[in-house]
Amino acid sequence: MNTRAARPLPEQIEAHALQPGHNCREIARATRAAVVIDADDYFTHARAAMLKAERRIMLIGWDFDARITLGRGGEDDHAPEPLGDFVLWLVRNRPELEIYLLRWDLGALKTVFRGSTVFTLLKWLRHRRIHTLLDRHHPTAASHHQKIVVIDDALAFCGGIDMTEDRWDTREHRHDDPRRRKPNGAPYKPWHDATTALEGPMAEAIARIARERWQHAGGAPLKALSGHPSPWPEGLGATFTDVAMAVSRSIPKMEDQEPVAEIERLYLDLIARAKRHIYAESQYFASRRIAEAIARRLDEADGPEIVLINPLTAQGWLEPIAMDTARARLYEALRRRDKHGRFRLFHPYTSGGEPIYVHAKILIVDDEVLRIGSSNMNNRSLRLDTECDVTIDATLPGNVEARQVIARIRADLLAEHLGVSVETVADRIGQTGSLIAAVEGLLGKPKTLRPYQTPDLNAVEAWLADNEVLDPEGPDEMFEAFSRRGLFRGWRWTRRQRG
Repeated sequence: MNTRAARPLPEQIEAHALQPGHNCREIARATRAAVVIDADDYFTHARAAMLKAERRIMLIGWDFDARITLGRGGEDDHAPEPLGDFVLWLVRNRPELEIYLLRWDLGALKTVFRGSTVFTLLKWLRHRRIHTLLDRHHPTAASHHQKIVVIDDALAFCGGIDMTEDRWDTREHRHDDPRRRKPNGAPYKPWHDATTALEGPMAEAIARIARERWQHAGGAPLKALSGHPSPWPEGLGATFTDVAMAVSRSIPKMEDQEPVAEIERLYLDLIARAKRHIYAESQYFASRRIAEAIARRLDEADGPEIVLINPLTAQGWLEPIAMDTARARLYEALRRRDKHGRFRLFHPYTSGGEPIYVHAKILIVDDEVLRIGSSNMNNRSLRLDTECDVTIDATLPGNVEARQVIARIRADLLAEHLGVSVETVADRIGQTGSLIAAVEGLLGKPKTLRPYQTPDLNAVEAWLADNEVLDPEGPDEMFEAFSRRGLFRGWRWTRRQRG
């Protein structure tokens, strides 16, 4: 079946923002689609779906850790819990099943130091129906960042959750939850994340992307599958049924491939389209182009409110220098531009005051558009890394019932962060007509959001951020003169705005 939509006519383009060949690869329908928040649910449902696989499972990710557990799918689930043993059990008990695992090559270096993981990998490599590849088909300093699972080309998971350590958590994000433990027993921080489950033609569209990525990484071409029953997990309710969706990508420029900037264009188009509210969750806020698009909307007298949920600080030792510093510079620039008071940035905290790490990549525009994927609001996600996002637009033909569902998802996410009920959030938004007023009126619970505070930046950090040394916009900029780079090039500033 050819699920690629025809190029929209001008009147259709005005009605909705999704344009195949511009800001998405294609539009296709999902017979069922589910929004899955946090890895507790995702791991459970992904495991249950993989237990139904007949011919092929594709695991495409930034990282995999064979030691993590995916939980159990029910009383009839007798497979082992650790991911590595689970994969082996599947091929040993499904004679026609083949499993393909693709992960970023540089990220795989950490595997050597992960206890028994190297021995599990050797077992995988020895099995003729387990195929593993390290994805090195990217420019210098780039990464393969898609997070995709495809089962029999009939069901796909696409979003921001990797099957690796530190990702599991429940939606409660309980303070000091003893279950948040690394495979070695060490505790890790609370973690917020999101993905989607997709069935039907949209799953086939994601499967095509997965097969193409496998081939680009050096794997043999894989044929499309058809005629297999959907492995949709029984415990997963459909958030949407028979809904039109789009899939968008970032692919960097290389000698043997043209760049794809669908994700960047979709961010800019959706920000420009918003009428009342933009709600976003992102691991980073460091993109000059996205900040410029927001700045243009803040200049308008009747532009939309913008609420962004970020982690308190980036993870690691290098990323805080690049991402947190860039965020501070962009935030201050936008704050001074925001004369109508319509831009807010918050961090979530547990009931005991511990910051919750936001790894989700979600964008909700008005009550019309829901976007979930692997891309962050940073330069790498737009031009340098490989990414994959899916979008539901309620203005597409046949999608009118999605409006109420999208509004409910936004209220549900805020309820999770604010420690209140979904109805409380929805009622407050309805009463005030303001996303910002609703959020700020519900702050102060033990589990809550806290406003961003701009840190002090020393001269070195400011220089690194301004010149995008650690977050380039693309492979060409990796070697571009610093004089031609920077967070604020192209921005127009008055002397007052610089102060």
